Amino acid sequence: MGLYIILAIVAVIILLIAFAPRKYAVERSIVINRNRSDVFDYVKYIKNSENWSPWDEKDPDMKKEYRGTDGEVGFVPAWEGNKQVGSGEQEIVSIVEGERVNSALRFFKPWKSESDAYLSLEDDGEGTRVRWGFSGVNPIPFNVFMLFMNMDKAVGKDFEFGLNKLKSIMES
Repeated sequence: MGLYIILAIVAVIILLIAFAPRKYAVERSIVINRNRSDVFDYVKYIKNSENWSPWDEKDPDMKKEYRGTDGEVGFVPAWEGNKQVGSGEQEIVSIVEGERVNSALRFFKPWKSESDAYLSLEDDGEGTRVRWGFSGVNPIPFNVFMLFMNMDKAVGKDFEFGLNKLKSIMES
């Protein structure tokens, strides 16, 4: 009887792993009433995000270190923070001048993961639409956590907060 229970539990776990989503993507956008070149010249420097990042507010005492030249491919800010922000690093992997900054976002704590992050800009009427997003793939068996966590809801609010703060900075 005990063997059947163990086999049933193993079967349920295998089914959960098989059907749990592996991919995730979160994106938010906002229109900033400022020309695109001004907005891009500000957001391409990752250190400027310290002025509008929601995570800097969640842990104003986080430790940071920087490698490379900010605003250029290869720049890497790293952080070690409280439980709300964890630890990790973000590396600029490509820049399309005036349009997009792509980054590799690597988390070490509270769990290891890697995502593709971006800030993209496009003209929108008399302003600039800024899209902030990231996406990735959860490895098996960690994809099971996606059944219990909605990444869009978990991170989307932070993106909205940050974009609103960025808008306030750029329009003042």
